[in-house]
Amino acid sequence: MSLSAGMGDQKIFDYHEESQSEKLARKSKETPIFPVAIALCVGAVGFGAYKFNKRGNMSPSVFLMQLRVGAQGLAVGALTVGLAYSMINEYVLKKK
Repeated sequence: MSLSAGMGDQKIFDYHEESQSEKLARKSKETPIFPVAIALCVGAVGFGAYKFNKRGNMSPSVFLMQLRVGAQGLAVGALTVGLAYSMINEYVLKKK
């Protein structure tokens, strides 16, 4: 499906089904910090899987809830740093 502008044949919006790898590549080009956020989240999950056996007498649901909050915190922190970096480049340093 495509949307044409006025009388011309120029396409404004070209829609096609994206595969997961195409979507990841597009998001990486639009926001370079996005893969870093994903890597931090995957690292937190890997760390949690490693530490799961050494959780002591903590219940699995509490451990997994804390792990989820930590992984989300890392992802949001990485995206915040990326947003601050892009805002500094655009508004303070005024790169063109």
